[in-house]
Amino acid sequence: MLNPLGFEWRVALRFLREGRMQTLLIVVGVAAGVAVVAYISALISGLQRNTLEKTLGAQPHVTLSAPDDAVLPAAPAASGTEALLQTQPRSQRPRSIVNWQALMPVLEAMPSVAAVSPMVAGAGLALRGEASRSIALVGVDLDRYDRIVGLRGKVVEGQARLGPGEAILGRDLASDLGVRVGDRVSVVVAGTGGNISDSARVTALVDLGVRELNRRTVIVPLRAAQSLVGLPGGATNLDLTLVDVWTAAELSAELGRRYPYKVESWQQLNAQLVSALNAQSVSTTLIRGVVMIVVVLGIASVLVVSVVQKRREIGILRAMGATQAQILRVFLLQGALVGAAGSALGVLLAVALIWAFTTFVKGSDGLPLFSITLAPALAVRIALIATACGVLAAVAPARRAAALDPAQAIRL
Repeated sequence: MLNPLGFEWRVALRFLREGRMQTLLIVVGVAAGVAVVAYISALISGLQRNTLEKTLGAQPHVTLSAPDDAVLPAAPAASGTEALLQTQPRSQRPRSIVNWQALMPVLEAMPSVAAVSPMVAGAGLALRGEASRSIALVGVDLDRYDRIVGLRGKVVEGQARLGPGEAILGRDLASDLGVRVGDRVSVVVAGTGGNISDSARVTALVDLGVRELNRRTVIVPLRAAQSLVGLPGGATNLDLTLVDVWTAAELSAELGRRYPYKVESWQQLNAQLVSALNAQSVSTTLIRGVVMIVVVLGIASVLVVSVVQKRREIGILRAMGATQAQILRVFLLQGALVGAAGSALGVLLAVALIWAFTTFVKGSDGLPLFSITLAPALAVRIALIATACGVLAAVAPARRAAALDPAQAIRL
């Protein structure tokens, strides 16, 4: 009588050793598939993370603003009379959010909100001698705004400071105007009663990560912007940073239902970017699926050949007392062992590929294009899936082996 303890393991390992070349080739095939899946997953994840950091590094996750000015429809004309119903949209002007000071603590108390910052936004001109440039004027509380976009971390020259009469400029705008830290620039904003101007000393130059922002942005204290734009005590926007950026659409919809304000998420403002990220995710999923199908077919084909080659041995084992269940488990174990060995080798190969990418692929500044890492949880998940695929691939060959008639198998 065969000893059932370890019988399946011993037979499975012996079959694998006897077909060394077949085993080696399929393990290498599984490793290649796992390496491709792990590397592509890490690469796409790093690329998306880098893209989001650059995009969201210069903008809030959710923005609340006053609703746009709208022309009310004309009343229906009386019967038998003519009416001129053609209307034109109103020109939009800076408007303050009603009761924004009272709204801020309510927003900050929400568990999904990490930070809230008031802002006054307007358009104007920056003047320095004979040079003039159109600008996007931004008035903020520096400490609060820093929690939204990490402004202090974007300083390339000077020190971020926004006291009375001070300003922070985008570095490309400073180059266009020919100013450096310590110089003064004049800011002019058109108002209903005429132009309003102010002078500010430049305390820092920042790189916001987007060239157009660097060429237009002038950041001044909140009160200075309120005076320039003509909104004393007002705020045109409330900027929110969230704990999880992917909850922005849901939160903006909730706030839009709750308050009579215009609420926009970063997904709405970057619809093309979101579409591109979704396309990347779908492509990655398709690549994973195709590679795993190839892995399953490869393991299955090798085990089918193994069943054909080992028919006599399987018949002898059955004649010696091995049950159909034991033969079934022998081939399932082979699939699991091949999948596990290939997964371990594939993860190591993926780590090597990631190291090569970060070491040898450089940008124009000599630094890596972006950082990619293979998260341990992702590596374990891919390895487990590959091992499961190995077991799945072995089901058909295992059932075929278990169904062999001992007498006929021995005679062949």
